[in-house]
Amino acid sequence: MAKTREMKGLAVLLALGLAACTAFVGPQAPSGPQRGELSTMRAAGEYTGFVPDMQRRQLMNFVLVTTAGIPVLVALGCYLWYFVPPVAGGGGGAQLAGDVDGNPVTLEAWVKGHKDNDRELVQGLKGEPFYLISTPDNIKDFALLSVCTHLGCVVPWNKAANKFCCPCHGSQYDENGKVVRGPAPLSLALAHTTTIEGKLALSPWTEQDFRTGLDPWWK
Repeated sequence: MAKTREMKGLAVLLALGLAACTAFVGPQAPSGPQRGELSTMRAAGEYTGFVPDMQRRQLMNFVLVTTAGIPVLVALGCYLWYFVPPVAGGGGGAQLAGDVDGNPVTLEAWVKGHKDNDRELVQGLKGEPFYLISTPDNIKDFALLSVCTHLGCVVPWNKAANKFCCPCHGSQYDENGKVVRGPAPLSLALAHTTTIEGKLALSPWTEQDFRTGLDPWWK
């Protein structure tokens, strides 16, 4: 009997201690979404999961737009680059013209191997292909960069048509390299020709284009 009373007393003490502990426990955090979160609720009010707050969604949107936008900008830049005319090379002074092997071309050898009004390519400014134009005993005082101003194809001389005719997209230039038919937007670039100790040389053309009366686009 005494043992029963002791057990009952112990149970009462445990119950009182538990109640006291509960009384001193601080308020519990709400079970719903915390600050910085937005919950989605079903019709019955049930929490269905985490949804980012406005700042986090803006950051995610920025990352997605940036990731998608970079390839588009690169593709657009490549597309626009096709419409930028190629720029003629050249430094501040004259550069010796080279043959197919890069050897200097002498005026004497050129005159012997060409007829009046012949046109042939040499390695010119920065190694780019330029046409020299023959006269009966010399060459004209200008050379023509053979690169089409449309998309950069090398333009051959068509002696029968007396024109430079681009095989890529049909652009045409007259005997002096002035554009006469598109889609090329500009005339062929010019360079000066001269001789240095009997060797043919080219130098940059920086003054007005004598064919159009305009400043050179290739400067």
